[in-house]
Amino acid sequence: MGGRDRVVGTHDELSELGLFPLGIVLLPSQRIPLHIFEPRYRELIGECLAEERAFGVVLADDAGLRSVGTRAKIVEVLERFEDGRLNVVVEGGERFRLLELTEGRSFHTARVDPFEEEAEPASGEDRERALARFHELRGLVGSDVDEPDEDTLLSFALAARVDFGPEAKQELLEIPSERRRLALVTRLLARALARIHLERQRREIASRNGSPRG
Repeated sequence: MGGRDRVVGTHDELSELGLFPLGIVLLPSQRIPLHIFEPRYRELIGECLAEERAFGVVLADDAGLRSVGTRAKIVEVLERFEDGRLNVVVEGGERFRLLELTEGRSFHTARVDPFEEEAEPASGEDRERALARFHELRGLVGSDVDEPDEDTLLSFALAARVDFGPEAKQELLEIPSERRRLALVTRLLARALARIHLERQRREIASRNGSPRG
């Protein structure tokens, strides 16, 4: 839902979800820290903590508010400040699709529907190929990032461990098929590997007083 097709209407409180627009994408099963400082979002997070409910994280950028987001639950409060600010850790859950923005609260709210996943699982070969690229990249950069859990969707688990940027992660979020998501993750990992190899080749040439060609 970019700025072109944004809808604002009356709200049904039973289906309304508080939204936290961000410049990043929260993937299912991913955990990220958030610093809550704006009064309206302190209100939202305070209600979610008091009522043990989720809120929605949605990518907001130059294209507007995206139409697919992720429910986020607060799994840890790291720090509370005297002025009301909070440091929390949230975990991504189910995806949702925005139906319409609603009004009446200090923070963004919307009516949402669950995002429908297609029954198109990845094959064993698909999983092995993606994991091989991930292990190669992890070894190449010397990262100690942990191995994905077997009980999570591998596409999201791998993408949560690599900085592909918000556009690529939003594309993953909007794909309803694990097979197609994992194929995209494999391509993204291959591109990351190619960039690292190219950069190292250029540095090696430069160290020999050569002129890298570009």
